[in-house]
Amino acid sequence: MKIAMLIAGAGGMYCGSCLRDNRLAGKLIERGCDLAVIPLYTPLRTDEADHSNHPLQYGGINVYLQQKSELFRHTPRVLSNWLNSPTLLRWAGRRAARTSATSLGELTVSVLTGENGAQRTELDRLVQMLQRTRPTLINLPNLMFAGIAGRLKRTTNARIVCNLSGEDLFLDSLDDPYRDRAYDLIRKAAPHIDAFISPTRYYADRAVERFGIAKDRLHDVPLGVRLHDFEPADEEPRGAFVIGYLARIAPEKGLDRLCEAFTELRKQGRDCKLRIAGYRGPSDEAYQDRIVSKLEEEGLAGDVEMVGEVSRREKADFLRSVHVLCVPTNYPEAKGLFVLEALASGVPVVQPNHGSFPELVESTGGGVVYDRHRTGALAEKIASLMDDPGLRRSLAAAGREAVARLYTDEVMADRTLSVYDTIHNEHRPAGESEKV
Repeated sequence: MKIAMLIAGAGGMYCGSCLRDNRLAGKLIERGCDLAVIPLYTPLRTDEADHSNHPLQYGGINVYLQQKSELFRHTPRVLSNWLNSPTLLRWAGRRAARTSATSLGELTVSVLTGENGAQRTELDRLVQMLQRTRPTLINLPNLMFAGIAGRLKRTTNARIVCNLSGEDLFLDSLDDPYRDRAYDLIRKAAPHIDAFISPTRYYADRAVERFGIAKDRLHDVPLGVRLHDFEPADEEPRGAFVIGYLARIAPEKGLDRLCEAFTELRKQGRDCKLRIAGYRGPSDEAYQDRIVSKLEEEGLAGDVEMVGEVSRREKADFLRSVHVLCVPTNYPEAKGLFVLEALASGVPVVQPNHGSFPELVESTGGGVVYDRHRTGALAEKIASLMDDPGLRRSLAAAGREAVARLYTDEVMADRTLSVYDTIHNEHRPAGESEKV
């Protein structure tokens, strides 16, 4: 079996889906799989080695320009290749971080329209690459590329697998009529996809509800971490109790809620500090400034450390420096990679009772969830762990053991290959591939 794995870059950001897909690619290559790793939109930004081994396709600048003007839909390949240069794409990615999701509806629908959209040239070039690569199975990165599945199937005669990654959060932010049109295009394209891979049971059920995906095509493949990258500290940090936050600095991730809970704990006279790590895009500068200003008004800014972005090694060190981790998202998270990284590091988690978090906490025993609708519930849960070191140690040990058993990159690779084998071995009608 020859596999083509398409991974969508996220500009200048670390992206949970990119990190997951790149780690999986690395593990499959390590196992000797015949794997073509093809980046889309922008070069991958990961906290480990980039396992891309083919030229980038659907370059973000080309995709954008083709949407804006028909002139750019017929540019010579040499110009398109220049516009796909990593330096240009990284620059464009930083600028794109200022773009609101609500302004991306037209582009989203166009890409989902596939061969009838403004990016047909990009699709043709991807098909040509895949016909040279000759995969027997193609793994799409997310449902935003569902619209090209039918064309890929006709032109390569390959089986098509598609990852799920919480797409409804983005789609629901689009303006009308693009939101409804995007959902409609995904539902129409879904029958061309042989299997869907969900990172959690929660999101598999949600995909059935939101996208009309048939249950028998859904496969649960848990996220996986490379365990030896996240060793627990020999002992808990000394001194004040440290609450950690590790995620993008953005309203949807709920940092403001955590700061409110931290402020409440300090007003109760509790000795605690807050450490915050994660990417902050240009569009979220004002959000962070408001949080900092409020902490300054409360006289707490000196007890809050803004660490900023962290490398993989810095991430591991950061997790060893905290007593608990909390990312109180305002939306139902589909994945929750930061939860598994914290548990692998021997750090219990405190998470809202929605999305994937109840599932992850229940399956690992590595944390607690709180009622996101009840005022003060988050501060109460953190306080309960502050007051019970024995409970913290018990949760930490259970979480680390469960991740080692259920959520490693080895398990992720095993489960993914099982899906690939199942789909690859299913009967396919014979026929010649379409030529471009």
